[in-house]
Amino acid sequence: MTAQLETILDLNTLDQYCSAIGAATLLKSVVLFEQLMPEYVGSLVKAGEANDKETLCAEAHKFKGAAGSVGLKRIQQFAQLLQHGEEAGWDAGHKAWLAAIAEHASADLQQLKSFLEAKA
Repeated sequence: MTAQLETILDLNTLDQYCSAIGAATLLKSVVLFEQLMPEYVGSLVKAGEANDKETLCAEAHKFKGAAGSVGLKRIQQFAQLLQHGEEAGWDAGHKAWLAAIAEHASADLQQLKSFLEAKA
């Protein structure tokens, strides 16, 4: 289970946050992120469906920072790939990265909440 969690969550960062501010306080930030996540993902999907590369990259950049701030490693990694529209391979990969975010965001968030609840 730990290997799977290491794929999904930034365990080092989460441990540091928990030591610094406490798991309960971090969980409050995660709950706020959870409320905002549908809007984030919706903006990404909408820009992707419209083939609006500029907006998609900009929204992915915002989402990357937000996901990283709560330790959602896998989601952050896909958003990081998605934000760089000028990179080689972006045109071939962006739809898969966007689909991966949409597919994993909710489940990864639930894993994060469970992880923090166990530490609180």
